[in-house]
Amino acid sequence: MERADFDTVVVGGGAAGVSAALYLGRAGYTVALLERGAIGGQIAVTDIVENYAGIPSIRGPDLAANFARQLEKWRVIVLGDEATNVREGEIITVGTYARNLGAKCVIIATGSSPRRLGIEGETKFIGRGLSFCAFCDAEFFRDKDVAVIGGGDSALKEASYLSRIVSRAYLIHRRGRFRAESANVQLIDGNPKVEKVMNSNVIRFLGHEQLEGLVVRDSQTQRERELKVEGAFEYIGRVPNTSFLQLAKDPADYLVVDENMMTSLEGVFAAGECTSPKWNQLIVSAGEGAKAAISAVHYLDRKQADTT
Repeated sequence: MERADFDTVVVGGGAAGVSAALYLGRAGYTVALLERGAIGGQIAVTDIVENYAGIPSIRGPDLAANFARQLEKWRVIVLGDEATNVREGEIITVGTYARNLGAKCVIIATGSSPRRLGIEGETKFIGRGLSFCAFCDAEFFRDKDVAVIGGGDSALKEASYLSRIVSRAYLIHRRGRFRAESANVQLIDGNPKVEKVMNSNVIRFLGHEQLEGLVVRDSQTQRERELKVEGAFEYIGRVPNTSFLQLAKDPADYLVVDENMMTSLEGVFAAGECTSPKWNQLIVSAGEGAKAAISAVHYLDRKQADTT
């Protein structure tokens, strides 16, 4: 039998991937975790986390640092690399830009990335006034006017965060009501530095070398309005990071998993935001990572029993 480099390779270092790696490490299996960015994923660039059971309040970077310390404690090998393919075989191969890793089983926890508007000027101004992370980039816009585009929980939380730093934040939503938790709606209700622009769509970004403004269109009157802003932050949903995988997916490219979190390929499990757009919660991703890991432990135990 071909020799595996690791018992398990976990692809992705967000809450789902970290949770899976910890469970497998604690079970005594050898684990490599692939993460092209910072451990923690979105958590590493989140201001405050207040909805994780047992932790009343913690800064996102601090929680991510705790993740990293736990991985080290349980001897998880963290590789700063990106998976490019997963190939079936007696030993499952995870290809990266730097190497091929053989594993007895694999857990996919690649999460999702920000969805884009696909309008004029969007690509041009990414990094030149247009951002997808207020916590990362808010300081560039201190005492300036900015726009936040979206109506879900992320948009409202980031608008609230920005209001501490910027002069004014236009909160632009294409509907007449927000689709966020009431606690997050309360964050911006009555906030004098957040101006709601409802029933409106951004139709183009304006500027030369840097973002200088944007145009919104009222969906009811069709009237257009130009907003002078130096920064804009998009929060209009996410898309799964699954394009490199030849596994069964739903029409929106989310990985299809069974009740044990196994994908269409035996020995390959998946967890977190790459499997569903419905929840997008830290605690759900962590829980799914644990489920995938427990299933992987049972799978590895069975494989070991079959060879003895």
